[in-house]
Amino acid sequence: MYKENKGYAYEEIAKKYLIKNNYKIIEQNFISKFGEIDIIAIKDGILCFIEVKGRKNTEFGLPREAVTKYKQKKIIFAAKYFLLKGNYNNVQCRFDVIEIILDKKEVNHIEDAFWA
Repeated sequence: MYKENKGYAYEEIAKKYLIKNNYKIIEQNFISKFGEIDIIAIKDGILCFIEVKGRKNTEFGLPREAVTKYKQKKIIFAAKYFLLKGNYNNVQCRFDVIEIILDKKEVNHIEDAFWA
């Protein structure tokens, strides 16, 4: 339960950051049999599938390093399912990572963090 609450808190920080930067949140915590996508948002006609990772500090590495190839693959499959389910045709997409480092009060938005 504690871990889930931390994840939710990081997602709320990311969501506020996105809204402040003119993103429209389409969905949060999209779950499919393929995996989960933390936030799906759109800005300037680009549909963004966003993975949120946070840590208290960087003692054990950067949060973005937790988005492994395996995790990327799950996100990509979930995104494909979302696109098919929502009947999105000819929409430009990208995969972003938002990393949050609490002790530095830092939010890093990494656009095009990985590709399908």
